[in-house]
Amino acid sequence: MPHKYEAQFEAITTGYRFFLLFLFLLSVLILYPYAETSRFSYYALRILGSAVIIVSVYAVSFRRSVLIFAVILAVPAFVQRLRLPEPSASTFSIINIVLSFVFDVFVVIVIFRHVFAREQANSETVFGALCIYLLVGFTFASVYGMVTVLQPSAFYLDPRTSFHSIPNRFDFVYYSYGTMTSLGAPGITPVSPQARSLTVLEAILGVLYLAVLVARLIGAYRTSPGQDL
Repeated sequence: MPHKYEAQFEAITTGYRFFLLFLFLLSVLILYPYAETSRFSYYALRILGSAVIIVSVYAVSFRRSVLIFAVILAVPAFVQRLRLPEPSASTFSIINIVLSFVFDVFVVIVIFRHVFAREQANSETVFGALCIYLLVGFTFASVYGMVTVLQPSAFYLDPRTSFHSIPNRFDFVYYSYGTMTSLGAPGITPVSPQARSLTVLEAILGVLYLAVLVARLIGAYRTSPGQDL
């Protein structure tokens, strides 16, 4: 009997990990435009960004080995999200950005393997697919930021639509999701060949993901009478 209750408790606590991660990622995306309007919003974004790291580790902790590796990779990502440092060409800043990027890719791969290994989709696998989509957008935003650190003129901001000349983190988030959804991001233009190549790659990945992977999940999703929504 104790094992039965433990199994039920584990199913309840782990059955909504992707849904929880999706809510945190969506909250970060909503809060970003207000981060510079007040100190409260700025620090709230810091805390929320750090919470996303913790929830990401929880979301991929299916095995002890994966959990340990995720915790190790999460340390530099946690420091970066908590401090929100301005990008610089210093060695420490570049290493921190690279390690944070590795953590994001690791989380995406683990969730991808878990979600798309299932033959029968449910609500949690759909939320896992949505988490991958949001994580890829944030990951490419980090890559664009790293490109700008190495090539300050990699992106051009139109002064008619921007109040600043140097793109910041939210500019890259806006540009990343605009590129991935094929809607475009008016006001910011890739100039360097590297920036344009990454833009094309993200646009292709975004179209393929929505057209093939998510469509497959939604098509396979069937709600049985005893299945939780």
